[in-house]
Amino acid sequence: MEFRGVMGGFYRISEWIMRLSVINVLWVICSLPFFFLVVSVLLNPATEEITLDVMKSWLLMLAIVSPFTLIPATTAMFVVARKWVTGDTDVPLFKTYFRGYKENYLQSMLGGLLFVLLGGIIVVNYQFYGGQGGMLRLLSILFITLFFILMAAFFHFISIMVHFHMKLFQILKNSFLVAIGHPILSISMLAVNAAIMYISVVKFNFLVPFFMGSLLATASFWHFNRSYQKMQDRMEKFKKLEDPAKRAKENPTSSSFKAAKRKTNVRTRQPLPIPKASRIHPNGIKRLVNTRQKLAVLTIGFRPARFTFRSGGIIIGIR
Repeated sequence: MEFRGVMGGFYRISEWIMRLSVINVLWVICSLPFFFLVVSVLLNPATEEITLDVMKSWLLMLAIVSPFTLIPATTAMFVVARKWVTGDTDVPLFKTYFRGYKENYLQSMLGGLLFVLLGGIIVVNYQFYGGQGGMLRLLSILFITLFFILMAAFFHFISIMVHFHMKLFQILKNSFLVAIGHPILSISMLAVNAAIMYISVVKFNFLVPFFMGSLLATASFWHFNRSYQKMQDRMEKFKKLEDPAKRAKENPTSSSFKAAKRKTNVRTRQPLPIPKASRIHPNGIKRLVNTRQKLAVLTIGFRPARFTFRSGGIIIGIR
């Protein structure tokens, strides 16, 4: 039964709320060790007295746990978000989520370890150069830029993993190429994700267990899919410019097809076929009969002879 009008709009809204909330709850359950560490620190009554060393150790524990729990669960959430963005909205949620979790666990875990390691290196270098004076302090700005590129590449990494069948090194390389090659879409994706996280964590905390993760996955894959479609359009235009003859064949009535045909169809000089003779004329010239040609130039001995053939095969003598 399909609802229309206002009821149809409410039904579609409630359906999307159900989809987003179910996937987000599954994401929280599969990332339970990570969220347990986060909640244990946030709910600690002595949170205001936590020193910098305690905070560093807590962040280190989160960095160790996340590649084994949070990142594979996020990858499975991206699998479902990919289905939604590409038009398959009626996909079975539980089956699709856990199948994506199982199929992509190893790659997501290894890729998550690499991204966590790179992120740690960038943070350490930022702290080191940030504490220096003079020109060395300016290098901290470079590491801030590298950190944002790393974040954009991380979201593209998960999107490429769930969208293509590639090896881990190829996924890593393409994720950085997409992040650097499409800076506007990467910045837009980071801005949208930052707004979702700010609203969910600071303003409305109830969004974290029900909507934050699924909204992040949907927005991130939508940006990646848009950049991928732009790359496809550019490649198609490049192929058409590279092979104009192929483009002309698609439209035989166009002028480009005629021009391509004139270029490719090179005429070779070949002798005209001589029809068979039925009998020999007394002057030594073959009497040619039953031909439709109008004019032919033959060679008899070393002197050219011109013949005009009519329907009756009348012969003109040697010139």
